[in-house]
Amino acid sequence: MTMPLIQDGDRHRQALEFAESQVRRLIERHPDFFPIYTVQGKWYHEGELWTDWTGGFLAGMMWQFVLRTGAQEWREQAVRYSKLLEHRKLDRNVHDLGFIFLNTYLPWYQETGDPGLLEVLITAGRTLSLRFQPKGRYLCSFIGPQSLFIDIMMNVPLIFYAAKQTDDADLYRIAAEHCRTTRDRLVREDGSTAHEGLFDVETGEFLGQSTHQGLRPDSRWARGLAWSLYGFSKVYALTGEKEFLEVAERNAEFWITHLPDDKVPYWDFDADLSAPLPWGPQKDSSAAAIAASGLLDLASQTAVPERAVIYRNTALVMIKALLDPEYLASQTPGWEGILKHGVYHTKKGLGVDESVMWGEFFFVEALTKILTRQP
Repeated sequence: MTMPLIQDGDRHRQALEFAESQVRRLIERHPDFFPIYTVQGKWYHEGELWTDWTGGFLAGMMWQFVLRTGAQEWREQAVRYSKLLEHRKLDRNVHDLGFIFLNTYLPWYQETGDPGLLEVLITAGRTLSLRFQPKGRYLCSFIGPQSLFIDIMMNVPLIFYAAKQTDDADLYRIAAEHCRTTRDRLVREDGSTAHEGLFDVETGEFLGQSTHQGLRPDSRWARGLAWSLYGFSKVYALTGEKEFLEVAERNAEFWITHLPDDKVPYWDFDADLSAPLPWGPQKDSSAAAIAASGLLDLASQTAVPERAVIYRNTALVMIKALLDPEYLASQTPGWEGILKHGVYHTKKGLGVDESVMWGEFFFVEALTKILTRQP
């Protein structure tokens, strides 16, 4: 796979400026509100949430704006919205504490060195570790003790971080065992992934793969693969253990070789493109944004120079596709999100063909990496 290295800095900056304007409008219209997905392009609605897991993405975008611009306006808002999330450090009801705190309290702590902020991160990591099921050796999802989600790979780095900060070997063991169970039960030989694994809670026996948001238990749900690719990359960055890098690279190989021509995946790689929407050719811009940000990191982690070029160029091509008005909402009057054509939950009909808050965050994060890092 060969592609030219893309230099598109002006368009990247313009997209981030548009993102800032959309986030500014959101917090002016609906202060202290943490939306998950839009309905007909509007953030504020009464629809089902399914689970409350995305607050860190809104506040996290503000920290990304600070990283790029240093603007005091965004720093004040980032602090304000991060503080609104602090109580979640003790939340036992979700498996998403990494999403909430790694995007907020971690950049805040890295900027200030305030030990109180580190304590929040450590507490959240310990809380997340309480989901560990010793018999199956995994962190369970919010669905119940029998359920392992691929999404948790993006959250387990919080436990590794807490373990490293406290020299807690047991915390480290929990996190590592979760990653290995996920690799062995949810990541397939070809690098694709299942959304969920089910276990017998009494014995720890693995019962099989399942899904909530993919097409079928045996299908390749696009966002789940993006979570795995990026999650194992994050874990490798924290541990240096090459077994985790190998998984991320296997995920990346499947992703790159199965992308459609426009480089933005359909919501499930097994979707029947002749079927009616939303089960048919529905794109998921959020999966593209997640994978792009993960591939940018993976490009600096791989030991194979040729792969580094492919990873970075694939990320740049995906981001370029998302800059098109088909996806970027800058030319869509009245649309309150940043990226169109995201997908939350197809089966439940939640946030399908809409803006979704994680798509917004990872798009902003990827653009910020492109503009602030040297290749």
